[in-house]
Amino acid sequence: MDLTIEAEGLRKSYGTHTALAGVDLAVPAGTVLGLLGPNGAGKTTMVRILSTLLTPDGGSARVCGYDVVRKPREVRRRVGLTGQYAAVDELLTGRENLVLIGVLHHLGRRAARTRADELLERFQLTDAAERAARTYSGGMRRRLDLAASLVADPPVLVLDEPTTGLDVTNRRTLWAMVREQVAKGTTVLLTTQYLEEADHLAGRILVLDGGKVIAEGTSDELKRKVGDEHLQIRVREAAQRAAAVAALTAVTTHRPVLDDDGVSLRLPMGDGLTGLAAAAAALAAARVDVESFASCAPTLDDVFLNLTGRSSAEQSEAAA
Repeated sequence: MDLTIEAEGLRKSYGTHTALAGVDLAVPAGTVLGLLGPNGAGKTTMVRILSTLLTPDGGSARVCGYDVVRKPREVRRRVGLTGQYAAVDELLTGRENLVLIGVLHHLGRRAARTRADELLERFQLTDAAERAARTYSGGMRRRLDLAASLVADPPVLVLDEPTTGLDVTNRRTLWAMVREQVAKGTTVLLTTQYLEEADHLAGRILVLDGGKVIAEGTSDELKRKVGDEHLQIRVREAAQRAAAVAALTAVTTHRPVLDDDGVSLRLPMGDGLTGLAAAAAALAAARVDVESFASCAPTLDDVFLNLTGRSSAEQSEAAA
């Protein structure tokens, strides 16, 4: 297997706080690895080490075959980095930002201008190319920032929460652009607070907590660890909860689990459509007033909660 990014036993501490406690990872060429975990899990520390912004305390890491400590300049030539906040010069125009980066990469002014025009068109910024970046919307700045990370056409793209703060439309636009790069053979390391983002983009997902890898696999593999499909049933009145539990217990070997809201029940589905029909009939026979009744597959949010004890929404609130 051709590995573009690999790490073995990476360790990093800040005083008494251990950010990484011996982390291994392997990212094949032309794939996306998603890094998930609660705030403080070590995701950004990993990104900074792999992009040569931090030196690890122990272990080793290589990008495109180059050691991040021994050959940092070679690594930087092959990595495009998009951080949590758009790093564009607000006084320069969109085109000037990209040309400047091209010159800094030693492309030459003519080649830098040509590359800037290509990226402005690809990222739908041509009409705003002569405007100062400070006049750009949040979504436009993120697109410009991603374009800037691609000026040198790097084989590796490191994205640290690239769509934080964007609305759904702009987020999906960025996803489409990342997928285009992967289709061209770019290798992507992605950290994100949006589990839907990891579900859409990442071929494999690595979950960090407390500086350690606590789970790794495809999205489907991680979801299967949580469980199978389940029924999500919400009764209209809390007083009918006991009747709903009794009705469902009579037709299934699984006992319904009460959700935190006090009126919703989760029932594992072991019998497919037959079990679903039996549950619906039992609730109707017991005259339970059902507000909603749906078959639900496990989500990455379920995985996150199961592994870390916190939902993605809770960790986002903690970061706010």
